[in-house]
Amino acid sequence: MEREPMRIREGYLVKKGSMFNTWKPMWVVLLEDGIEFYKRKADNSPKGMIPLKGSSVHSPCQDFGKRMFVFKLTVAKQQDHFFQAAYLEERDAWVRDIKKAIHHIDGGQRFARKSTRKSIRLPETINLSALYLSMKDPEKGIKELKLEKDKRVFNHCFTGTCVIDWLVSSSSIRNRKEGLLLASSLLSEGYLQPAGDTSKAAAEGLSDTPFLDLSDAYYYFPDSGFFCEGYSSDDDVVLKEEFRGTIVKQGCLLKQGHRRKNWKVRKFVLRDDPAYLHYYDPAGGEEPLGAIHLRGCVVTAVEDMPDTKKYDADNILFEIITANEIHYYLQAASSTERTEWIKAIQSVSRTGLKA
Repeated sequence: MEREPMRIREGYLVKKGSMFNTWKPMWVVLLEDGIEFYKRKADNSPKGMIPLKGSSVHSPCQDFGKRMFVFKLTVAKQQDHFFQAAYLEERDAWVRDIKKAIHHIDGGQRFARKSTRKSIRLPETINLSALYLSMKDPEKGIKELKLEKDKRVFNHCFTGTCVIDWLVSSSSIRNRKEGLLLASSLLSEGYLQPAGDTSKAAAEGLSDTPFLDLSDAYYYFPDSGFFCEGYSSDDDVVLKEEFRGTIVKQGCLLKQGHRRKNWKVRKFVLRDDPAYLHYYDPAGGEEPLGAIHLRGCVVTAVEDMPDTKKYDADNILFEIITANEIHYYLQAASSTERTEWIKAIQSVSRTGLKA
């Protein structure tokens, strides 16, 4: 009798988009018959599923220059999917388990699977690819602008209101509510990208809709010349001395923002002597977004989160309080991983006190 596939491995990986050359962190679940990937760990429905039958995995994959620890999964229809791990051992563990799963399913193992993906329902007559090309038309499409907000200049972008206005004027939709549905689908499939804190927060699930029909919510086309001026996401001065220490542990964790209290996936690198915890955008960028000085810090497991949206976070939360009394809240993927991070941070913070 066929059974539902069991979970083999799960965790954060950075996945390359299938249409554009964009890399985004995803919560990835390896099952016995396929790989499901979610925008957030707490999501009930996957953003997509990759069947493993007839697939092959290739590692190392060096197709992307400086991007390290990448592996490629080629499915039976000869479509390639690219994933990036946080470090070498993590990549090799994923590749090993995927190869085992492919071997078993190609050997005749069968499973009963229930569909879990909830897609945005759109009329069959709407072709997102054709619509995207119309939106980019130099004469009749959406005009790319230079917009300013919060002492930042956004080049080659447009507002959420402009998108809905254009959809209405082009007769692509009947009303603005339907336009939100269509624009959300364009955003989900990568035809639009959020720019700025307001639109990014909505895209991450912190609003009623992933797309915002607002004049202060900015978006851009992924293959445009978009760039932002006058912004640095690192509030601390990062000194070369911080990177002198030996790497003790690294991997992806969820980090809570200090201002908006939202959660984002970050790659963390823990160094000893001097004791620092740097965090990076896992989708790219060699410069850290921030640094946590661990000398004299306190790190503890926590079971409740103040001033934040409720998450499925039982036994995976922990807090770092620096010597300057700055609080950092982090989420691990499991209670075991939380314990490992706490022990590692405690160890290097004690070393730092001797320095």
